[in-house]
Amino acid sequence: MLINQRTGEIVAQHVEIADTRATRRRGLLGRDSLGASSALMLSPCFAVHTAFMRFPIDVVFVDGEGRAVRIVRDLTPWRIAGAWGAQRVFELPAGELRGRDVRVGDRLYLEAAGAAGAASSSSPVESLRRTASKPACSGS
Repeated sequence: MLINQRTGEIVAQHVEIADTRATRRRGLLGRDSLGASSALMLSPCFAVHTAFMRFPIDVVFVDGEGRAVRIVRDLTPWRIAGAWGAQRVFELPAGELRGRDVRVGDRLYLEAAGAAGAASSSSPVESLRRTASKPACSGS
């Protein structure tokens, strides 16, 4: 699950992780949609494009501490977005952030679904340290 530390709110119930060059390049390409309360995390990543995508997305760029540095809502196909200082990106279905109180500066973190309600102080991807140290652009 993706959780907003400030509000305690679940931002996405299901988070798919793209942390290899191949999975980042594929991103959401070839899909017709992304399920409600789902997200794709690209790591490392500081920019995304929606070329060849079939649907718009909401995007949250986060730094190494999981703090949101930029939020882009309703990013339509054939667009590019990025953020200096971002190290990973969460892509959600367009409109998903409208019902969530996510702001620049909020700290987002991942938590195992079975650990709901337990306090967590981990960064979004402490368990994913095997990712490349250099940010990369996504293919989604």
